[in-house]
Order: sequence, then C-alpha cells, then structure tokens
Amino acid sequence: MLRSLFAGISGLRANQTSLDVTGNNIANANTVGYKSSRTIFQDTLSQQMTGATSANANRGGTNPIQIGLGVQLGATAMNLNQGSAQTTGKPTDLMLQGDGMFVVQRGTEQIFTRAGAFTFDETSTLTTPAGGRVQGYAYDAATGTFDTSALVDITLDTTGLGLPAGVGLTSYAFGSDGVLRGVFSDGVQRDMAQLAVANFNNPQGLQKVGETSFMATANSGLAQVGVAGGGGNGTVIGGALEMSNVDLAAEFTDLILAQRGFQASSRVITTSDQVLEELVNIKR
Repeated sequence: MLRSLFAGISGLRANQTSLDVTGNNIANANTVGYKSSRTIFQDTLSQQMTGATSANANRGGTNPIQIGLGVQLGATAMNLNQGSAQTTGKPTDLMLQGDGMFVVQRGTEQIFTRAGAFTFDETSTLTTPAGGRVQGYAYDAATGTFDTSALVDITLDTTGLGLPAGVGLTSYAFGSDGVLRGVFSDGVQRDMAQLAVANFNNPQGLQKVGETSFMATANSGLAQVGVAGGGGNGTVIGGALEMSNVDLAAEFTDLILAQRGFQASSRVITTSDQVLEELVNIKR
C-alpha cells in the first residue's frame, strides 16, 4: 500500500482530535473557571531509505533520505492565563487573582479548582455546586492564629470562638487574604477560618476530572498548599467569579485550520486511491 494513504489517515485522526478540543473550548466559553486547551502535533517515526555518510578523500558527505509516515498527537496543552472577572456581589462567590487553586474535598479525593461559585449548604459548610467541601484552616481563638497543621472544611460554625453568651453571627465576608471574617451581634468583627490555596511546580501536568476541577498527577508534583497572598499564591476577590479564558476569535481560527487540515488529508487519501486505481487498470 502507499505510504501516503496511511499518512492521510493519520492526518484525519489528528485534525479530528483538534476539532474535538476546539469544540470543547467553544462549548465552555461561558464556564466559570474553565481553562482552554490546544493540541500540539508531532510527526511520526520516518522511514529511512538511506543513511548519512561522512566525507572522504574522494567525495563529500551525503544526507540521509527519509520519508515521513504521518502525524500524531504530541500533547494537549492548557492555557492557564487569568480569565476575566465577573462581579456578582454574592459573598460566597470567590475569585483568585493570580496563581493558585482552591482546595476541595470530594468524597475521599482532594481536587483543585479555579471555579469559585461556592455556597454554604444546610450544615453551614462552604461547598461547590457539585457538593465538594471547600478546604481551609480553622481559627484558634486561644492563640489568635490559624491552625495550619491540618485542612478542615470551611464552615460558619462559631463553636470554639469563645463568644459571649447571647452573641450571634450577623454577617460575613471573605478578605483578600482568604480569611472568613464575621460580624457579630455585639458589633465585633472576628476571624473564623482561612481558605487554603494550592500551587504546583507543573500545573500543566494536572488531570481534568470534571466539574471544572483538577487532580494532581505524577508529573504535576505534589500540591503546595498555603494561603492567599503567600508563597507566590494569588489573592482572593470576594463577590466575583473568574470566567472562562476561552478566546472565541482564536478558537474559530483554530476551527478553520483544523477543518482545512482535515480536508487536505482527505484529498491525500483520495489521490492515493486514484493512484491505486490506475495500478489496477494497468493489470487490465
């Protein structure tokens, strides 16, 4: 069979994958915290017809003669640039300005997300739309510091704050440092908890696990969990959401390129088929 036939087939597969990735980006153009992806192609192993030779006293050196065998998908790379901010005014809508991700406990799994559309559930626990529990550090009223030895659920639980009798929570808000601060009926503002923010040596190595969330992998490195504004982490903006970073103009351009690449590969297959047909006709 002709090598061009299989090269054309590989082009169809690769450009189909590019269409899939671009289509997914466009579909998530309005998804909170979504990070777009792009495909990176690479050629396959070439068939070597003759090897390279070195120069000698009688003749110069020659280059190898190689014929490519098609294209393959090398990687899908995420675009981790900051998305635009959308002000909502809802105190539990949170956005990270800069690097880092929110830490979420989903069952027995620890996942990470930039989508800060959170809310307090019936148990006063800060959760994602899918029910994951947002993680952070508890406030120790005895020492006046946050206990960073273990991650806990972010809640509005006032037990342990040492409140005077009859004093209750009237309102709350998250600060730029990720600290949940409550205003109480005695007019005093008190710290209640602090959001945890995770970073990675190689965020490109994170695995998408749905719900606009990621999971650490062997190539992403372990999560470096800290707080907002510390260790290179971004700061928290309350009452706002980070929107998708999909650039529709760029995506439609990629869509056209993938479409034309698919058509060109189809033409290679058609031409190869015509050549094979001519060979069969020679036999006749």
